[in-house]
Amino acid sequence: MGVDFQSFMEGLTTALQPMNLLWVLIGGFLGTVVGMLPGLGPATAVAVLIPITFGMDPTSALVLMAAIYYGAMYGGSRSSILLNTPGDGSAIAATFDGYPMSQKGEAGKALTISAIASLIGGTIAIIGFILLAKPLASFALNFGPAEYFLLFVFTLSAIVSLSRGNMVKGFISMSIGLLLSTIGIDLQTGVHRFTFDVPQLSEGIDFLVVIIGIYAVGEVLYNLINIDKIKKQKSKVGKKGISKDDWNQTKWPMLRQGPIGFVIGVLPGAGGSIAAMLSYTTEQQLSKHPEKFGKGAIEGLAAPESSNNAASVGTFIPLLTMGIPGSGTTAVILGALIMLGLQPGPLLFENNPETVWTLVNSMFIGNLFLVLINILLIGLLVKILDTPPKILYPLILVLAFIGTYTLSYSIIDFYILVIFGLIGVMMKLLKFPIAPLILAVIVGADMEQNFRKSVVSYDNVFNVLVASPITIFLVVMTILSICYPFVISWIQKRKNKNA
Repeated sequence: MGVDFQSFMEGLTTALQPMNLLWVLIGGFLGTVVGMLPGLGPATAVAVLIPITFGMDPTSALVLMAAIYYGAMYGGSRSSILLNTPGDGSAIAATFDGYPMSQKGEAGKALTISAIASLIGGTIAIIGFILLAKPLASFALNFGPAEYFLLFVFTLSAIVSLSRGNMVKGFISMSIGLLLSTIGIDLQTGVHRFTFDVPQLSEGIDFLVVIIGIYAVGEVLYNLINIDKIKKQKSKVGKKGISKDDWNQTKWPMLRQGPIGFVIGVLPGAGGSIAAMLSYTTEQQLSKHPEKFGKGAIEGLAAPESSNNAASVGTFIPLLTMGIPGSGTTAVILGALIMLGLQPGPLLFENNPETVWTLVNSMFIGNLFLVLINILLIGLLVKILDTPPKILYPLILVLAFIGTYTLSYSIIDFYILVIFGLIGVMMKLLKFPIAPLILAVIVGADMEQNFRKSVVSYDNVFNVLVASPITIFLVVMTILSICYPFVISWIQKRKNKNA
């Protein structure tokens, strides 16, 4: 797809119309607010607002829904940084270093770098969209069950390799997550697995319940154990701006991980969660001081924030070029667009070029709006840190229970939430890494189904591993990611001996 300059300019003109600017602003603001609320996420926000789009011009409706989506990418990290409670799966990685920064009195700096990283990641992805939409969509078609299975294996191996000195605990955590993902009806045989005759478990455990339980409820329970120490701490927001040194530390991680997030976003089903996790692990492995990650390293926040926002833009490529939703949110958007009479697919760029280019330009405008909104709101958001624990913790629990209930309106989810809250406390006390469990729960079901499909297609596991150049590359990357910590540890020991 070559860039049609005339269509691009027409799209820019349409995007700058006052009504479309208003929809971008409304969508971005609503997305930010919804992204902060545990359990809701962009898919819920778009689904709730679909009735508003009836009767709207399809282009304006697409602009509004897209703004909600990438706005939620900004908002999800707000609660991750301030409360250690991710708004949705894409914001998990922001808790690793964002929350420690907040605890060190650098909440203002963390919120600022998060907004800037999201802008840079989104801008990189928009440029990529303009130049590479059609080639990347064609590349995504090369991903079959074997490629997706090995992509998930590589992602899990990369996140386990983060657990330096605790790789056994990381592997155990990942294994628990994979076991949890098997709960429910087996899609291929129809057999109920580990449901214990509870009908509500037939569809499995929603990964958002696991996330909210472990991070929100678990964090509250853990802090209640240390409530006396927390009382004595003085909440410090710190400065909002970032220094030249902060910029030098974060500029390359943001620029490196934006393209990675964009490419992963193009792969249907991969999404922002995998993009953020993979970017975090990659940046830690590239860092000269990997031991600082997880303790408030600013680059550990910037990298996944750039990546997950880029992924949200990337998901629109398979949606618009092939009619294949790249994430849960774009699946909702696809349904809305069809109802509005706009059929995504290869002919969309020929029949409705103005719609596509209006969307692209609105994304760039929307990212600029969102940076301003999020930086201006810092002063208001950081006041959360000054809330007394006796008020803040019940408030977090209320949001957690409301967010959980809105997922499927089931009381059973409350019990599951509490169980995972207790698991979260135990993991924190025993120093088990949480990220491998969460990621395994998110990708486990898709990983299993793709594995079984690929084994049927290629007769045996070995054939799956060498099914294509992509699978061979992913196998090599998986082996390297597992070996990397051992190699680095060996090199450091050699250096210490020679010193």
